[in-house]
Amino acid sequence: MDIARIAPRIKLSLQSQSRQDSAVFGSGVAQLCRGVEQWGSLNRAAKEMNMAYSKAWRIMKHTEASFGIQLLERNGAHGSILTSEGALLLHAYDELQQRVALYAEKQLEEILKNRQP
Repeated sequence: MDIARIAPRIKLSLQSQSRQDSAVFGSGVAQLCRGVEQWGSLNRAAKEMNMAYSKAWRIMKHTEASFGIQLLERNGAHGSILTSEGALLLHAYDELQQRVALYAEKQLEEILKNRQP
């Protein structure tokens, strides 16, 4: 394989500094939030991820409790929308993910260039 075709893969997650539990805002929670943003429904977001609604609900409730913020505003049978805090956290996560990925790509390129035989 051509070493120039190797790229870093970064798995980013955010964790509450004040809590010592395992809840994180990572790619799965971000994907659920994007689905809610797109379809206006946690149930639909879960289905699109091949996830049971009950599991998606537990994940979101656990993340909300751990972070001490409400991510979703639930409207019963009318679906859900992201709260302003949920939208801000999703935007921050996506922006940070992009910045970290770009930084890692540049660093790998520099490391490989400086270490070539």
